[in-house]
Amino acid sequence: MKAAVLVGQNEPLEIIEVELPHLMVGQVLVKVQNSGICGKQLEEIDGRRGPDPYIPHLLGHEGAGIVEEIGPGVTKVKPGDHVVLHWVKSRGIDSVPPRYNWNGTEVSAGWVTTFSEHTIVSENRATVIPKSIGFDVAALLGCAVTTGLGIVFNDAAMKPGQSIAVFGAGGIGLNVVQGASLVNAIPIVAVDRFENKLKWASDFGATNTIDTSDGDLKNQLIDLSNGSGFDVTVDTTGNSEVRQMAFEVTSNTGITIFAGVPNVSDRISIDSFPLHFGRRLIGSHGGGTNPDFDIPRYVRLYQAKKLDLDSQITHRYNLSDINQAVEQVRSGQVGRCIIAP
Repeated sequence: MKAAVLVGQNEPLEIIEVELPHLMVGQVLVKVQNSGICGKQLEEIDGRRGPDPYIPHLLGHEGAGIVEEIGPGVTKVKPGDHVVLHWVKSRGIDSVPPRYNWNGTEVSAGWVTTFSEHTIVSENRATVIPKSIGFDVAALLGCAVTTGLGIVFNDAAMKPGQSIAVFGAGGIGLNVVQGASLVNAIPIVAVDRFENKLKWASDFGATNTIDTSDGDLKNQLIDLSNGSGFDVTVDTTGNSEVRQMAFEVTSNTGITIFAGVPNVSDRISIDSFPLHFGRRLIGSHGGGTNPDFDIPRYVRLYQAKKLDLDSQITHRYNLSDINQAVEQVRSGQVGRCIIAP
């Protein structure tokens, strides 16, 4: 099968032919129909968290496809099922990760990868969806949508009337905004440096937007929070200065949630004193998502036209153009970018 493989950090992905191994206990063979490109893949390519000991390896952790074969012990899915592929564990066997062959070279992979024509995933990284749902929007449920909504519903447990500021209006940030709108948060402030992303944030429910190049950012945020800070602030950028800003504009009884991944050497400096009196600071792990419980709920919201998935997709590429797609995502000029193997 054809697959996009990371052969070196800070190098283009290579489209190569790899051999599929035999299925082991708990593994599922899926024909990939669509894959998203998440910030995690950029981090792996760029080596944001340091040297990668598993190169060469496959990439991609949000996708959708059709089950073709199941390995021993698998009961959750069957051939013919349409599934969302996700990186967060759900119900089922946590299998060993597959190893592919490339002309005698072992190619590593995680429990789910999606930049390929087929993929072998662990049973607990696949969730069945109705066959009426398009594979393109289903792919978004593998990470960006579930993480963004989960930050609102699970990590922050937001209530109607609470306030929120979202730093970074990319794939996760837009869905934090959309989730906050679903629970009637007010105000919902989106902060970004790209005008197009601020426009999308408004379309998805942001009541206010702030361009980071416009004046004193902190004072603007404090003003929008009526001087008391926000009930919830969310950083999706991983930028140290932005993360510190998010904490500083959180109210004394509010919560700061870090969703963005920092560079391995980055550190922040905060005044921890407010933590003793009710302010909270956490890192989000996929929005606390339970895929087998949450994805069906989000599918129902989508079917009822309460959740907008289609408008998030702004660019589509074939697998052969994966490096062009990666650079497009890196430029900040896309909403969600979909790959079709």
